[in-house]
Amino acid sequence: MTNATRPRVVFAGTPEFAARALAALHQAGVDIPLVLTQPDRPAGRGMKLQASAVKQYAQAQGLPVLQPTSLKKGADAGVALERLRQIFAQASTNDCMVVAAYGLLLPQSVLDLPPRGCINIHASLLPRWRGAAPIQRAIEAGDQETGVTLMQMEAGLDTGPMLLHQAIPILPDDTSASLHDKLADLGAQLIVRGLQQPALLVPQLQPQQGVTYAHKIEKSEAALDFDQPAEVLQRRIRAFNPFPGTCGDMQGELIKFWQAHALKVTSPAPPGSIIGLGGDGVDVACGQGVLRLTELQKAGGKRLMARDFLVGQHWAMGMRFNHSSQGVKKPPMT
Repeated sequence: MTNATRPRVVFAGTPEFAARALAALHQAGVDIPLVLTQPDRPAGRGMKLQASAVKQYAQAQGLPVLQPTSLKKGADAGVALERLRQIFAQASTNDCMVVAAYGLLLPQSVLDLPPRGCINIHASLLPRWRGAAPIQRAIEAGDQETGVTLMQMEAGLDTGPMLLHQAIPILPDDTSASLHDKLADLGAQLIVRGLQQPALLVPQLQPQQGVTYAHKIEKSEAALDFDQPAEVLQRRIRAFNPFPGTCGDMQGELIKFWQAHALKVTSPAPPGSIIGLGGDGVDVACGQGVLRLTELQKAGGKRLMARDFLVGQHWAMGMRFNHSSQGVKKPPMT
């Protein structure tokens, strides 16, 4: 971008998904007078305070950083709002705020400040999967494709006009980790293209049909209910890899599942029963079909492929994963 055409962009984001967009903007020569990110959080075994991926990149590049706990009220919000007012006081028409997985709500007082408004990088093809966990919910629901939408932000939850979008396929072996990386790179490319070519950013109202909500992933969703079809459980394992993972209870021992395949075979055994043990995996009867678990983990142990996991295990045919439908969340309606 030339000095004459490049906009000034305040960037707001927190995790790795956002850091890739920030890096792409910075490397494209965008003027970034301020970066907003969430406060440092305890992480790791020692629970030491850790800076977000966005803060780490910004500090490495010498970009100014603010970490308000809120943008709506309190001293932090006042400081941030005054800083934003100063930045946009003499702004050009293309100056804007770019937001990606920030984690804080932007009040109308912030949304109204940038001349070009606030542009959100959202990891779905809106209006499908508005909300907090679009990547995981798309895999869980069995969607064939997803993508990234640049959206003009407004007060509603991901309800603003769409500016630019691009789709990619969801591959049969995609996990939320692998799909996250693809969408993070795509989002970074898309925001740079949109800011370099503002004519591409044409607001289109989201259609009323096809709206779904990607509710936040809860740890309570990790427990698999083997009364469900094997195909549903296989998608959930992929969707919740790496967080929060999926699990089952084998005679009081928590076992995590990281990879699995749905087999289109039938079994008269009760759901949750082991009907096959071998190097290829642990076959478990489901409400419909059979789930072959191929990568497993004991509490405190390493993730292992089935052949290695079964060494020293005293599992036998007919043993059953205990589960209760109570407290196990069903997949969201689509």
